[in-house]
Amino acid sequence: MSSESEAGLPGDVLPGVLSESLHAELVAFRRDLHMHPELGNQEFRTTAAIKERLERAGLRPRVLATGTGLVCDIGLTHGERPAVPLLALRADIDALPIPDTKADCAYRSTVPDRAHACGHDVHTTVVLGAGLVLADLHAKDLLPRPVRLIFQPAEEVLPGGALSAIEDGALTDVGRILAVHCDPRVDAGRIGLRHGAITSACDRLEIALDGSGGHTARPHLTTDLVTAAARVAVDVPALIARRVDTRAGLALTWGRIESGHAPNVIPQHAELSGTVRCLDLEAWRQAPDIVHAAIDEVATLHRAKSEINYVRGVPPVVNDRESTEVLRRAMVARRGMKAVESTEQSLGGEDFSWYLEHVPGAMARLGVRRPGERTVRDLHQGDFDADEYAITVGVEMFTAAAFLDMGTARG
Repeated sequence: MSSESEAGLPGDVLPGVLSESLHAELVAFRRDLHMHPELGNQEFRTTAAIKERLERAGLRPRVLATGTGLVCDIGLTHGERPAVPLLALRADIDALPIPDTKADCAYRSTVPDRAHACGHDVHTTVVLGAGLVLADLHAKDLLPRPVRLIFQPAEEVLPGGALSAIEDGALTDVGRILAVHCDPRVDAGRIGLRHGAITSACDRLEIALDGSGGHTARPHLTTDLVTAAARVAVDVPALIARRVDTRAGLALTWGRIESGHAPNVIPQHAELSGTVRCLDLEAWRQAPDIVHAAIDEVATLHRAKSEINYVRGVPPVVNDRESTEVLRRAMVARRGMKAVESTEQSLGGEDFSWYLEHVPGAMARLGVRRPGERTVRDLHQGDFDADEYAITVGVEMFTAAAFLDMGTARG
């Protein structure tokens, strides 16, 4: 571990280290959330628990207009405008509609078919813990600038609860925003960083094809919808991949195709649905027009009428260079250079990207794998769990960032 921070201060005396007692409290808080997962826009118990703990620390959190999620400023009196832009720390608080399949786990979900299988309980606890530590530093007149905590609902609900949080003023007076996302491929005690796009854009696509059906003995008298659906399934992904720079990674992948009920009847209706993912922000902005045109071309060739429902999801998370450097310097200050590793761009979507349409920011991949563990408990799987040492790591990285982010202080 490096003994010197890049701010010239020894890492072990840089303010904001988590005490053992607070770590224990945060672990208990995380386990309580894990046992009581709530879906997007239904996080009432979760919101109440966060609010109560922040108020006990003397803070004044504000519940968002949607009724779940909240924001809380540290270092400002009620109604005061900051002299410098705020540093925002964001957490997502919702769970997934899947069962918790962990065996012999005292804190497994108590709610049927609901689980914190993406680590949002960890994200929430990290930002809460950072807020409690920073509030204590502010009370001692040691906080260098005001900080905003954003506990956002409905990250898993397209197009993401970030949009409603932004609409409710979550980014007002914010100069930079930081976040973490659990990564079960990275050991606890480490983070993964990447400048530029770190996640993919993700949209949802639903297609209905219609035409005159008939007997399979006379396909020439019909709109052969099964063939039309098959050609759409095969040809459209190939077409769109050739209509943008291949480095943009625009890809359509099907998850469902349905048509027909009998082997000798050509149906009158077919449906396909899937996801459109994209690694490049500009290509994502062009994607709906490109996909619509490709579907219309293929459907028309086979005399099928197409109805397209293109549901905008989220753009890619594009980490700002300076914000990524803030996270790197903060982690190095706490745990040394070896605690930071490069990470690949993921094809998963994350609505943290909406904040970055307005202010610079970055997301780090927070290692949650138990060192030496060979089995990877992947995200969005019922057996997902996290090494809770990651809570301390995340808290201390965020508190260090509050001291090392000179860019926000300058405004």
